[in-house]
Amino acid sequence: MRVHHQNEQRQCSYGVLKWVLVWMSVCYIVFTIGPPSRWRFKQSPCPQCHHCYCSSVEYPLGSLDCGKHDPAMEEMNKDPLSMLSEELKLQKIVANETLEQTKRLVINARNTFSHYKKEVEKCSIGMETCEEARERAEAELVEERRLTALWEERARDYGWKDRR
Repeated sequence: MRVHHQNEQRQCSYGVLKWVLVWMSVCYIVFTIGPPSRWRFKQSPCPQCHHCYCSSVEYPLGSLDCGKHDPAMEEMNKDPLSMLSEELKLQKIVANETLEQTKRLVINARNTFSHYKKEVEKCSIGMETCEEARERAEAELVEERRLTALWEERARDYGWKDRR
């Protein structure tokens, strides 16, 4: 008797589980396939905003007319093609401005390069002049030492003695 009672409980619980799953499936299908107007919340004609002041003088129809002149609402009512067209125009404007700025930066870089190139040329000329002067000074020093040694030798020949 006990085994029979357990089988009945299992069958009953399986039956309840089947009915719950069937009802959940039906609800899911109705919710996803059913008309959206039944399930979605309807928005008020005037969106809740902090910028919209709907007075009866400005908008005689009250809240029905409120928000019609709102730029954000006008933007939402445009068709996708015009919105894409405007987006492309804006991207073109941004690209052109970026290109102009890049051109200005390239011109500035070229001018800076030219300035530094002139400075390098001046420096190179100065280094060459300095190197030539050093070589002349070195040659003159060698010549001066040779002459000094020659005069010291002559002076010794005549009896001069170094007192160092």
